[in-house]
This record gives sequence, structure tokens and C-alpha cells, in this order.
Amino acid sequence: MRGAGVIVNVVAILAGTGVGLVFGRLISERFRQIAFSGIGLATFVIGAGMSIGGVAGLGESHLGDYAALVLVGSLAVGSLLGEAMRIEYWLERFGKKLQSLAVRSPILAPGRATEPGEKGHTLVEGFVTASLLFCVGAMTVLGSLQDGLGDPTLLYLKSLLDGIASIALATTLGAGVGLSVIPVAVIQGSIAAGAVAFEPLFTPAVIDAIRASGGALILAIGLDLVGIKRLPVGNMLPAIVVAAVLAGVLG
Repeated sequence: MRGAGVIVNVVAILAGTGVGLVFGRLISERFRQIAFSGIGLATFVIGAGMSIGGVAGLGESHLGDYAALVLVGSLAVGSLLGEAMRIEYWLERFGKKLQSLAVRSPILAPGRATEPGEKGHTLVEGFVTASLLFCVGAMTVLGSLQDGLGDPTLLYLKSLLDGIASIALATTLGAGVGLSVIPVAVIQGSIAAGAVAFEPLFTPAVIDAIRASGGALILAIGLDLVGIKRLPVGNMLPAIVVAAVLAGVLG
């Protein structure tokens, strides 16, 4: 069912928030870390499989020997575009601005705690932090696109990640984490709906190109999750668009 991935993602965040509020303090950090490491390894394998499968699909299409060039070209040109646009910088700056508003504003964050040792996090602060974490990234964009085209697999994986993350966040930031399902549903649902609307443009070559470049970005996320290397994936996001355009022109 199209849109199933978005629904599962919302349910996972709500469930994780509930677990975090009730049992979060009973779950030690080492168990959270090993869970993220396991999912990170799965993310790495899925990303590698997606990318290799995409390149293989491109090779079997009209692109033939140009398949590898589409992957290399999209990642190189897309990364340069993203670096020039400073996507990660602006996302980070936007996040810090929202955090500042949530923490300092007496309107957005009334009644901050004053007891010694109390963190004083507010509903809005939890909402902002979780929304930025769950809504920004290659997995959100690519997963929602694929979900709109009938393949929710990637959003199912994202749901596992978000569910575990929401447990940890709810332990410290409270129930506001659960409210992040609103932007998650709106943003991912909109991308999925857009994929449905523009489905005629998604030829087999374009879909394979998106899988190839997007899979490489998912692989990079896996590298980060398992602690091997953090790459500026945010700056590489334009690679997905460049790959789709190249495949559309050459295919």
C-alpha cells in the first residue's frame, strides 16, 4: 500500500515516545548504543544493495556503459552543488535558531523548571529537537519517494531508527518528542504524494538512477551510525536530483 511507510514511521515514533516516557530510564545507554550499531550495519548493507542494484538496473537499460558514469557524475556534481549551497550549514543554523527560540522564549517555553538538577526541557524543545532529527536527511527524501512509488522498505528501516531514537529523546525531553509526528506526516506524506503525482516521469532508468545515488547516501548514513566515518550527507542530497535528470536525458 502506498503511504504505508509514512504510517509505520508515525506509529514507531509514537510508540518509542511512549516507551521512553514510561520505561526509558530503565534502558541503559549501552543497550541503546548496540541497538543503533545493529541498525547502522543493516543501513549500510541496504544502502550498498540499493546502490549496486540501481547501477545494475541502469546497465541493463538504455544507458548501458554510462551507468557507472551516472552514479559518479551525480554524486560528484550533486555534492559540489550541495557544498556550494552549504545545505548542512543552513540546516544546522536553522536547527540552532529553533532550539534557541524554544529554550529562551517565555512565550514558546513558559514555566521552565527551577528545581536544582532539573533539566527544564519544555514541550516545544522536545518537539523541535525530534522534528529536526526525524525530518531532515537523505533517508526521509528517498524513503518517501520510494514509498510513494509503492516500495516502503526504506521508510520501514527509518521507522526502526526513529523509534529507538524517540525512546532516548523522550527520556530527557518528554512528551514533546511525540508531537514530531505532525511534521513527519506532513513532510513525508507530501513527498510521497508528489511521487505519485509525477509517477509518469519516473521511468525505469530514472528510478534506478535514484536508487543508485540514494543508496550511496544511505550507505554513508550507515557508515556514520556504526562509527566508521561521518560524511556530509546533507550536502550530497542534490545528487539524487542530478541522477534523475541525467537518467532522464540519457535514458
